[in-house]
Amino acid sequence: MFMNVEEVSSVVVDAAYHLHRDLGPGLLESVYEVVLAQMLEKRGLRVERQKSVVFDYDGIHFDDGLRVDLLVEGCLVVELKSVEKIAPVHAKQVLTYLRLVQLPLGLLINFGAGTFKEGVRRIANNHTDVTSSRLRVNQEHPVNVVASCEDEIDCP
Repeated sequence: MFMNVEEVSSVVVDAAYHLHRDLGPGLLESVYEVVLAQMLEKRGLRVERQKSVVFDYDGIHFDDGLRVDLLVEGCLVVELKSVEKIAPVHAKQVLTYLRLVQLPLGLLINFGAGTFKEGVRRIANNHTDVTSSRLRVNQEHPVNVVASCEDEIDCP
């Protein structure tokens, strides 16, 4: 089954919302990473954890220059945090990752925030296919999720 990046993003947001609701803030980032990856795999998505990204810059080759927390379906970067408050550098980090891997969309999810809404941000890198950019939740788990973000988003 083919899913575009917006559909993948919606599934990730829904799963992360349920994870935040069920476990709450305060655990190590690695715990949220393991559980979220497993939740996404149960939903039929291909997830790569701590994906090492190879890139070249100015004639220098980097075999392990960065690691993406989660790469979902090969099209969505998910950077996880478990801190009291996201710093501006965290969104810039995700944007740098997106540029280096040449992907259009990423999610920055902070499980340390008091509410899920405070902890989720959508980061775009020349993302043009926003025809289905609504953050939706799985019909099986009806909830109202609204993301805060720097980039334009059509939230329900």
